[in-house]
Amino acid sequence: MSKPPVLTVDGVAQAVRLSERVHWIGALDPTLRTFDIILKTANGTSYNAYVVRGDAGVAIIDTVKENFAGDFFARLESVARYDEIKVIVLNHLEPDHTGALPELMRRAPQAQLYISQKAQSMLKALLKQDAFDFTPVMTGDKVSLGDRTLTFFHTPYLHWPDTQCAYLVEEKTLFSGDVFGCHFCDTRLFNDEVGDFRFSFEYYYAHIMRPFKEYVNRALILIEPLPLNKILPAHGPLLRDQPQRYVQRYRELSSPALQSEISAGEKTLLIFYISSYGNTRRMAEAIYEGAMAVEHVRVSLYDLEGSEITPFVDLIEGADGILFGTPTINGDAVKPVWDLLSSLAVINLKSKLGGVFGSYGWTGEGVKMVEDRLRGLKLRVPIPGIRIKLIPTEEEIQICREFGHDMAQDLMGLRQPKVIDMADLA
Repeated sequence: MSKPPVLTVDGVAQAVRLSERVHWIGALDPTLRTFDIILKTANGTSYNAYVVRGDAGVAIIDTVKENFAGDFFARLESVARYDEIKVIVLNHLEPDHTGALPELMRRAPQAQLYISQKAQSMLKALLKQDAFDFTPVMTGDKVSLGDRTLTFFHTPYLHWPDTQCAYLVEEKTLFSGDVFGCHFCDTRLFNDEVGDFRFSFEYYYAHIMRPFKEYVNRALILIEPLPLNKILPAHGPLLRDQPQRYVQRYRELSSPALQSEISAGEKTLLIFYISSYGNTRRMAEAIYEGAMAVEHVRVSLYDLEGSEITPFVDLIEGADGILFGTPTINGDAVKPVWDLLSSLAVINLKSKLGGVFGSYGWTGEGVKMVEDRLRGLKLRVPIPGIRIKLIPTEEEIQICREFGHDMAQDLMGLRQPKVIDMADLA
């Protein structure tokens, strides 16, 4: 194992050499424990920024959070003069990457700022300044530093709309922004030197990238063909050892796990329920029977009372349809149902089939409330939910079977649209 990088000399922050022409000039934040409210950071984080030197000038790739600008400028000054800076690239405009930008532009006014097309409207809103001159770029655009060339790849929603990556062609180095990053602070910097950061890498993906799997897969189409010597993300370890492993892991994490387990043409329908006195359970079982009668629909039934919520999120992400059964207690759906629904914000539910059912004693608001939440999560709710007061009769159980059957048919594209008699509306 090589010696750890020298981060300071006599208390002054120093750049870290990544190659003859590329240096790390970021900052470390080891005491951070929560990022963007939703992410826990047991190891703190890093704000990675970089200097690239060409024979026609210097480029700065990203900056750091404003509180850490002192380290950023000290490291920059250890390897470059401000009058050498020709290019500043912002791969992402979130404040932890742009905090030092206003001061950098003041010190290097000749530099041209490069941002993605979608970042234009965000720049003024975030930095509250009009004076920045910038060039918007898209996939395939290039900027030359003489004997070094940066090529841009637009990778929107990873994890903001403005996100892009920059690729240093001659060194086969990808400055990936938040992609392939994680919140993990270690003074040794490099992935083959730091402690075990696998948990942080996967946790970061699950909370930041997972909701945008569609865009992850689009970005991978651009990134996978690239020859890669290094991936240099905006947070976490610098990936110089087998960088393609991290690209491959993103592909694995972004591919539907259920694809290899079901036959072509099959659809999956999940039924979740919780029941106080067994009435909602009887409804769930009847709905299950009805859905099972439709060919090529694989139906699963889960009682939320006896289960942890977290594994269900993975199941729901891969499913085609989801039904929820809840009693109404004190004018509301019950907590385990809300807990599961609140956990679904990390996955893409758009256009999945959804439906709700449940028993009630007095007013039965729970079904409608959950239906509204499903629509808010962008699920398709083709059939109004069913509510049954107290113990379902045999006729009501049959209605539940028909509900399950109709939902499964809709999932397969077999349900006939209901013809409304205008006389019914009078």
